[in-house]
Amino acid sequence: MSGYERSRELLARARKSLAGGVSSDVRVSMKPFPLYFERGEGALLYDADGNAYIDYALGQGPLILGHSPPAVLEAVDEAMRRGQIFAGQHELEIEAAEAVVELVPCAGLVRFSLSGSEAVHAAVRLARAGTGRTKLLRFEGHYHGWFDGVLVGPDDDGGAAPLSQGQSPGAVGEVIVLPWNDLDALESAFARHGEELAAVIMEPVMCNTAVVPPGDGYLEGVRAYCDRYGALLILDEVITGFRLAPGGAQERFGVTADLATYGKALAGGFPNSAVAGRADLMERLGQSVNHSGTFNSNVISMAATVATLRELTRDGNAAYRKIERTGTALMDGLREIGARLGIPLLIQGFPPAFYLGFTEAESFENAADYAARADVERYGRFAVAMLERGVRVLERGLWYVSAAHDDEHVARTLEAAEDALRQVFNA
Repeated sequence: MSGYERSRELLARARKSLAGGVSSDVRVSMKPFPLYFERGEGALLYDADGNAYIDYALGQGPLILGHSPPAVLEAVDEAMRRGQIFAGQHELEIEAAEAVVELVPCAGLVRFSLSGSEAVHAAVRLARAGTGRTKLLRFEGHYHGWFDGVLVGPDDDGGAAPLSQGQSPGAVGEVIVLPWNDLDALESAFARHGEELAAVIMEPVMCNTAVVPPGDGYLEGVRAYCDRYGALLILDEVITGFRLAPGGAQERFGVTADLATYGKALAGGFPNSAVAGRADLMERLGQSVNHSGTFNSNVISMAATVATLRELTRDGNAAYRKIERTGTALMDGLREIGARLGIPLLIQGFPPAFYLGFTEAESFENAADYAARADVERYGRFAVAMLERGVRVLERGLWYVSAAHDDEHVARTLEAAEDALRQVFNA
């Protein structure tokens, strides 16, 4: 691997015109520093210094078909030559909506926006309108975007604390934050606040923190409490949607939401997001509940969505079967290396999206468990060591697998991982 001189030059230049040198705070802390990239093809990503990487970041999840999938690019190219945005409707947005409604268990109707944060904002607004209540219950370690009402953590009194300067105290004051995977805590919160709760919002798998699966019966328990107290269940499937299965986590776990949000894999790398849900709730949009956006359902995003969902479900969902096989081989190979070297690896999650971390724990159950027991600093060094060996992984331990990854990529990744682990652990 060559050095990162060109990336350093570009970052220095960016800091003179871009606030913080980047356009998303998530990128500020990337190691060894925010790198610059020139192109991606399939499972490979190429940086500004000419280095090639097997990529498990996948744009933070959207690239489920890999970089620059030909079928998606061809569909977008053909569509955008007829126009980009009309301040009106076009047939592709109907096709995209029909595809989502067909695949998503809760989707009576769907509405498109651009980012996951926007989709969450729309879902919360719909829940408050549909119930006439204002309070929102969410969970520590889950991420629902950067807007004021959801960018919160727990305070010392069972409420919520803002995670950024400048947030509205009023918006934060309507949120309750609980530990996840704890039905006793949920029961207690519903007993105290059940009549005030508009909705419970959660990632069906805690992908943003250690890819923690729901415990046995947990999703069913949350669903039951929502039904008992008249609160709505919002599943944030921005990561899990169209990744864990064609119908996302709802299909994989058999629990249906009232409302669900989607993004990332929805359009195969192009910007698109959606809120989907019960028709009686969704019908409020365009009537009593405002949801607007100049770029919503633009031609490019809709063409990408139609093409992506078509490719994912082609040949009886062949893409999903390949991702499951590849991800399973990668997870099993990493476990074998850790066991052979005597290194305390934890691998949990699912073949399309899993967590790798360093800990003596056999599993993590929630965010506090992860915070107390994960060796985050050592994993950061491992991520840099992998980068130096031509493999890009996210510093938080979340690995994404695409339909473009194959057996050769897995073999090369495992070779790099063993070498990097030996370096980091002096094994």
